Amino acid sequence: MGNRIDDIVDKMKSTPKSVRFQELEAVCQYYFGKPRQKGSGHCVYKTPWFGDPRVNIQNDHGKAKLYQIKQVLQAIEKMKGK
Repeated sequence: MGNRIDDIVDKMKSTPKSVRFQELEAVCQYYFGKPRQKGSGHCVYKTPWFGDPRVNIQNDHGKAKLYQIKQVLQAIEKMKGK
């Protein structure tokens, strides 16, 4: 994994309120590929499972929403089999 993505994931865990939307979007694209839907401020990513945790992120004036950061972290853990 690239150092930049590692750094962002660490930031998501330690100081989630400071994560910018573009950073969360970069992490999602690294793990889940391009969004299957993008528009109206939302990006929806396809996951290899049905149901939660879903990966649907939203730009909130340049910041990432806290609950969506938590969902993305849960999805990453699920992908890694943790």
